[in-house]
Amino acid sequence: MFSNTDSGDDSSNDARERRHSLSGKIRDELGNSKPHKGNDAAWAAIRAVKQRDGGIGLRDFKLLLGLGSGDIGTVFLSELRGSKTYFAMKVMDKISLAKRNKLPRAQTEKEILESLDHPFLPTLYAHFETNQFSCLVMDFCPGGDLYNLRQLQYGKRFDEEACRFYAAEVLLALEYLHMMGVVYRDLKPENVLVREDGHIMLSDFDLSLICDVSPTLIQSASTLLKVSRRCRGSFILPSCIAPCALEPLLYCASVGTSKPHTRWKKKKQRESCEVDNRIAPLPELFAEPTNARSMSFVGTHEYLAPEVVSGGGHGSAVDWWTLGVFLFELLFGKTPFKGSENEVTLMNVLAKPLSFPAGVDVSDSAKGLIASLLVKDPHIRLGSARGASEIKQHGFFREINWALIRCTLPPEIPRPFNLEQQLSITGTDPTSQRNHDPTAKSTDFEHY
Repeated sequence: MFSNTDSGDDSSNDARERRHSLSGKIRDELGNSKPHKGNDAAWAAIRAVKQRDGGIGLRDFKLLLGLGSGDIGTVFLSELRGSKTYFAMKVMDKISLAKRNKLPRAQTEKEILESLDHPFLPTLYAHFETNQFSCLVMDFCPGGDLYNLRQLQYGKRFDEEACRFYAAEVLLALEYLHMMGVVYRDLKPENVLVREDGHIMLSDFDLSLICDVSPTLIQSASTLLKVSRRCRGSFILPSCIAPCALEPLLYCASVGTSKPHTRWKKKKQRESCEVDNRIAPLPELFAEPTNARSMSFVGTHEYLAPEVVSGGGHGSAVDWWTLGVFLFELLFGKTPFKGSENEVTLMNVLAKPLSFPAGVDVSDSAKGLIASLLVKDPHIRLGSARGASEIKQHGFFREINWALIRCTLPPEIPRPFNLEQQLSITGTDPTSQRNHDPTAKSTDFEHY
């Protein structure tokens, strides 16, 4: 099993124990499935194997080809034998990790994955171990990652509508992570995968920080919004407004009511009347791990926040900085502070003012959002006060319907996955013993 030792100053024991207890209860109550994936065919296939064999292990999967290699493991496209169901399996060599003192990172990732249940985050279908390997079975995303997808766009950058879509879904994933007491710390296009339906999924949580969070309801400071509608019969609430949030000052009578209000004119006014409603300000859920603190130097150089580079300690605001760099790269095809070498990049992060490339047609609202996220002082950075909720209210996201974003048509939908075609492209022989043996040396495939 993985070591339970903490990695430096990261991830308190108390937070770990609470998370382990919660994820255990969820697994017991749901039979190892997650609510938003309860009817998923992949879960049914996994459960069938467990019920038949009393468990699940490496023997039940056929490793088809390598999808990517990282610092703590290699990801394989795998097939659950006899099911035609495909998964991404992350295989980690525990002996190698122990020698490099990186077992705590693998443990952190497993604990986080066990607790997640969100459409834009991975589902952990199974976890099992051998004497040498630890394996995590997760969603396979046939659309690749946003870095490679960006390379295929005209000018190697996405148009603004696509950027808005991807940034909005990433923001919702980060909001959920922060609510769960997880600071992601590794946002970059390479870690944003594209599902078969075109929606995104964040990946790689071994650099994440587990911390305590205390969700709080705070009253919005926004003023009452008056809503006037001409109604015919009973007033129908918009689906995005909770009934308890409305305090009608005057109700409409239903058509055909025998005793209409005396102030209304007879039939015409009874059938068409003015309703004046006030929408009471809804309380906001504040679930930002503002007390999170880490001294670790983790992340990708071009995405590191100034507080990480300076070594003075950092918290959840690093995720809002990386969101700004992420949006900049999608829009302009490069990161804002990249230098000729890593040391120059780090100096630029600390001291270079933000500037936008000329000749790229980007709206003022997009530039304004990026500038607000890339404030070098984390205490006044957008998101530092009320987390994701204040970022969602920025004008750049004005057209986003947050409640229905899963119903939004993505910018691109991947072509249907074809295993034979994929194997022919990579030159992989599915009958080769190497495809069944994670100990075999593999080439460094592109990150999916």
